[in-house]
Amino acid sequence: MVITLIGYRGSGKTTVARPLAERLGWNWVDADTEIERTAGRTIREIFAQQGEPAFRELERQVMAELLGRDRLVIAAGGGAILNPETRARVRQAGPVIWLQASLQTLQSRIQQDATTAERRPNLTNAGGLTEIAQVLAIREPLYRECATLTIDTDVTPIPDLVDQILAHLPAPFRA
Repeated sequence: MVITLIGYRGSGKTTVARPLAERLGWNWVDADTEIERTAGRTIREIFAQQGEPAFRELERQVMAELLGRDRLVIAAGGGAILNPETRARVRQAGPVIWLQASLQTLQSRIQQDATTAERRPNLTNAGGLTEIAQVLAIREPLYRECATLTIDTDVTPIPDLVDQILAHLPAPFRA
């Protein structure tokens, strides 16, 4: 069984994945880091050298491999749910937790993350709040389609977020 954390960049997926996995006694992985390891380049470099379609195909392949594992918490890339095959696999693999935050919180977290600028490209020409709003308008229905649980990460401390997730998981996941 796999638990997949989905949501926009900066929603807290990687931050929540580690303590959630520790509480479960499972392993965890950041899918974007796994993509970069597999490609030997940053996501920004993949976008620049091969374009978004090549990145999305690599993302699909990496997610397929990760979703085939057992007792794993995956911090999925924000756009992983764009692929219909990945959406289906995520739902089949186990619980899917959609981590949400306000536009302002997402922007603040993205700006505070020093590695974001060097590792991740802008997804539109707009950047900032406008980009976040535009991309979320496309992705939110897909996040909603996949999610078995939605959690707001704006102000709740990480241990409390983990407790909320664990409380909503079926008994076999908490054993």
